Amino acid sequence: MMDYDYIVVGAGSAGAVVANRLSADPRNKVLLLEAGPASHPWSRVPIGFAKLINNPAANWLYASEPEANTKGRKLPVPRGRMLGGSSAINGLAFVRGQAQDFDTWAQMGNQGWAYENVLPFFKRMESYEGGGDDAFHGRDGPIRVTNPPPREPLFAALIKAAGEVGIAHNPDYNGARQDGIAMSQASIAGGRRMSTAHCYLDPIRKRPNLHIETDALAEALLLDGKRCTGVRYSVGGTPREARAAREVVVSGGSINSPQLLELSGIGQPERLKALGIEVRHALPGVGENLRDHYAPRTRWAIGTKGVTYNDTGRGLGLVNQALRYAFLRQGMLAMVAAPIRAFVRSRDGLDAPDLLLGWVPMLTEAGPTGPRIAKQSGVTCYAHPMRPESKGHIHITSADPRRPPAINFNFLSSPVDAELTARAIRIARAVMTAPAMATLQVTEMAPGRDRTTDEEIIDWVKGAAETTYHPVGTCKMGSDAQAVVDARLRVHGITGLRVADASIMPTLTSGNTNAPSIMIGEKAADMVLADR
Repeated sequence: MMDYDYIVVGAGSAGAVVANRLSADPRNKVLLLEAGPASHPWSRVPIGFAKLINNPAANWLYASEPEANTKGRKLPVPRGRMLGGSSAINGLAFVRGQAQDFDTWAQMGNQGWAYENVLPFFKRMESYEGGGDDAFHGRDGPIRVTNPPPREPLFAALIKAAGEVGIAHNPDYNGARQDGIAMSQASIAGGRRMSTAHCYLDPIRKRPNLHIETDALAEALLLDGKRCTGVRYSVGGTPREARAAREVVVSGGSINSPQLLELSGIGQPERLKALGIEVRHALPGVGENLRDHYAPRTRWAIGTKGVTYNDTGRGLGLVNQALRYAFLRQGMLAMVAAPIRAFVRSRDGLDAPDLLLGWVPMLTEAGPTGPRIAKQSGVTCYAHPMRPESKGHIHITSADPRRPPAINFNFLSSPVDAELTARAIRIARAVMTAPAMATLQVTEMAPGRDRTTDEEIIDWVKGAAETTYHPVGTCKMGSDAQAVVDARLRVHGITGLRVADASIMPTLTSGNTNAPSIMIGEKAADMVLADR
């Protein structure tokens, strides 16, 4: 048994932040537990996400259960398993979401989570190098954020085409408004990934009051009645325990955080009893309220040569890209997953965008070790609603912490989600067939021009769409019967225990979830220190 003031479980997008901020006070003795290794060679290279998306050395490699609206497919659910968590393997797009997202959280009863409350934390965590208004951007935070260089003529054509169908250019979607098409802001600087491991942990590794334990699998929370007193975990199969005099902060993410609570006897009593787990605290919302973006990837052939990485990133072109990255830290290997994106409204009269389109300057195909660049030159465009109503759940199927939980997304169970998905695809079609794209010789490959009705489009979506790897909500913040934590992220009914990661989001934010997760870590640390 080892004694600490604070134990943080999970060194990912939020957990690394919490550990950094808590250990800044030398009086606080902090233990940070991470189930995966310290690093992976591909993590610092931005395009490394393609190498890590199905690599068990750095990825939990979860998969969803088969569902009717996935046509029985098990969808990949990659989650980072190393220092930095999913910030170390993600596509690097930096999207805060809309002010409306956070104002909605506050209106749901979560005091202190309105946009005006969270904006200071967004500013504190970033060092934005792309200009913009200082009212919305930080300049000296740990995470360096940049804009990718434009790729001519493709991105210029896309911006012009979007304008032709009524989507204006917006150079700063993380500023005053999100609407429009823009180059993606990215957690990349100097051609290197800015994960929370690099930005929040590397500078503080020598703090004597911070102990980082890697390859440490959390197996259960230690409870003394209704108080959390520590964590039971194992390293290389060797069992260990650590005690927290003040608090345990669970930052395992939307898959692992509810899993750990259930393994500890916190959750739905009948479900836990059926697995032989002693019920320590009934909390029916654990594992519920799962949401993610269900995103079809439309595919478009480009006839003009030399426009996409299918022409310039294969064969000798790949050698050239590797050399360009090695010497200049530029090119395909330094690319954010979707370098250009558009936030659009599905219809007139909406207060804010509700659909997201993102373009990747290549077509990929399945390879023996993961996705690879296809021979066919083209562009991939994913299109989906940003705030889906469909909700699923995540629950353990065994008392063994090494067994993955069952993930049920329940995608498209809300008719509105299906309707908006079809609209998003139609808008993608409008952009890709606008006059500005004619010089690129664009041809629709998928869903295909023969699919014209909403029913035909959604039937294709069910067989082709995947998630955008943004699971949230499984330890929902709130005060209703399904809430798991309160507005200060304290687990209802258990003292000394908080959850701080994307699982606390009551609803999905409008876009990628990494930046909001880092913000949650910043705000959580402030609340822990304030409550001390």
